[in-house]
Amino acid sequence: AQKEKELRSSLKSEVERHLSKETTIILDAGNYIKGYRYELYCLSKNSKTTHCVIHCDLLPEDCWVFNEKHESSERYNQDIFDALVQRFEAPDSRNRWDSPLFIIHKDEELPMKNIEEALYERKAPPPNLSTQNQPLASTTFLYDLDKVTQSIVKNIINAQRGSTPGDFITVPEADQKILLMDPLTPGELARIRRQFISYVKSHPVADESKIPNMFVQFVNKNIQ
Repeated sequence: AQKEKELRSSLKSEVERHLSKETTIILDAGNYIKGYRYELYCLSKNSKTTHCVIHCDLLPEDCWVFNEKHESSERYNQDIFDALVQRFEAPDSRNRWDSPLFIIHKDEELPMKNIEEALYERKAPPPNLSTQNQPLASTTFLYDLDKVTQSIVKNIINAQRGSTPGDFITVPEADQKILLMDPLTPGELARIRRQFISYVKSHPVADESKIPNMFVQFVNKNIQ
């Protein structure tokens, strides 16, 4: 359960990082829980973009057939498969976060024209106070953000000197570690740091203690 939460959190962060009116994002993982779909809806609404839900409505026995066609290392065993079926919360078009909803059955083709209209020809719902991010008002926050990220960059540069590709670099105040694949130059780290600061400025963080872990995640994503 904890790994699932971490995965959903990571996916949500990636969606938030790339979400804009000029970008089309397809998220096909973790959204079998209605509460998570609501969170994604709020992200979309906050960014003043449209969204839709596409549900491949298959019988459990058909899903099992597809599962069996995967390589053995990528298959779900029966217990996990049954648990996923039991926990699945089907989308409901009566919920605003599940609408517009397109339900696709086995051997049916995607209604591409309707999906295109829902995404590109429909007016996005206006954000409300509950979904809008509040602007950064504190210069102290910006100072701390700059200081924390600068410290982490220095830590990475110093740790690289005694590391080899494949090692994990421990970062102070962060639970997560950086997977070192290739040595990172100061210029590369400076670029990643600037991008992260720009991202956080437009997506304020309520809990500043999360910044070290967020920056570590950001670095890992950018060096893969």
